[in-house]
Amino acid sequence: NQFVALMNTGAAQYAMGEAANVSPLQAVEQQLLGVINTPTQLLLGRPLIGNGANGAPGADGQAGGLLIGNGGNGGAGTAAHPAGGNGGAAGLFGNGGAGGPGKVNSVKAPGGNGGAGGLLFGNGGVGGTGGTGQGGTGGTGGAAGLFGTGGVGGTGGAATLGADGGAGGAGGAGGLFGTGGAGGRGGTTFNALGGNAGAAGAGGAGGAGGLVFGSGGAGGAGGDATAVIPGTGTGGAGGIGGHGGFLNGAGGAGGSGGLGITAGGSGGAGGTGGTLSGSGGAGGAGGLGAAGGAGGDAGLLFGDGGNGGSGGPSGTAGGNGGNGGRAALLIGFGGNGGNGGTGTPDGTGGLGGDGGQLIGVPGNPGLP
Repeated sequence: NQFVALMNTGAAQYAMGEAANVSPLQAVEQQLLGVINTPTQLLLGRPLIGNGANGAPGADGQAGGLLIGNGGNGGAGTAAHPAGGNGGAAGLFGNGGAGGPGKVNSVKAPGGNGGAGGLLFGNGGVGGTGGTGQGGTGGTGGAAGLFGTGGVGGTGGAATLGADGGAGGAGGAGGLFGTGGAGGRGGTTFNALGGNAGAAGAGGAGGAGGLVFGSGGAGGAGGDATAVIPGTGTGGAGGIGGHGGFLNGAGGAGGSGGLGITAGGSGGAGGTGGTLSGSGGAGGAGGLGAAGGAGGDAGLLFGDGGNGGSGGPSGTAGGNGGNGGRAALLIGFGGNGGNGGTGTPDGTGGLGGDGGQLIGVPGNPGLP
């Protein structure tokens, strides 16, 4: 008991000493920030340094400091304001805030959009998830600054029995030098006793790569239609891959099609390569009996075409494979065609893409 009492006394004295050392420094820091931020806060309603506050339910997140600071996250949707709040923008340096989710058990309440990243350095904020019920669309990912990655699109809202799932949000664009954000996944849909499960949400498109350099973001996967006892329901289509940057950048891959009860979603097409050079993105695979996405075409001068996505297998007819993307005009290999999905009959394989005119060979066709 005496030992425990001595230990407790020592711990208390140590904590008091730490508090005495830290508290004055923290107070000075807060006072300095107050002096720095007060003028811009009064004139522009925004601090010079500091993170933006998160939004209350149904409200947008506040912007970060003009110089340094992340944007605040958007609030979740409410009955009065079902859409999720948008994320706040960053200043010169900082990341955008995430969008808030749409209201639960609502009618197509969208998620909030992600906030923009810092003008010089910073990533875009993630889009908010769409509201559940009659699924809402996911929020768009925030755009990046000069250097940064675009925000990922929000997931589409999941549906209740028999309703449609929400589409995934588009990915945010890269800045001058950066990768586009991936598209959000489509919302799922569901039935319990063999009824109509509705259509699952499509995946969001990938964001474009940076204006100068940067790869496009991948398209989001389509949502799945599921059931306890088989009924009807269609999987969501995969999202299209984002375009590569102007000088150079690969196109984003297309999203895979969602699983379905009666039919799956088609695969998303691969994004095209950069305007001058860059390879095309691969096409996404098809869902149940659905076609694969086409491979993206390459840029103008150099780059390979993207491979086509494979067709989805099925107990009936298999899905066709996607065609391979075209190579660049000068140098590059054509993309291979995707294989057809197994079924009765099997799906047809996709065609191979053309090769470059100076150096290159066509892509191989997909297998039937």
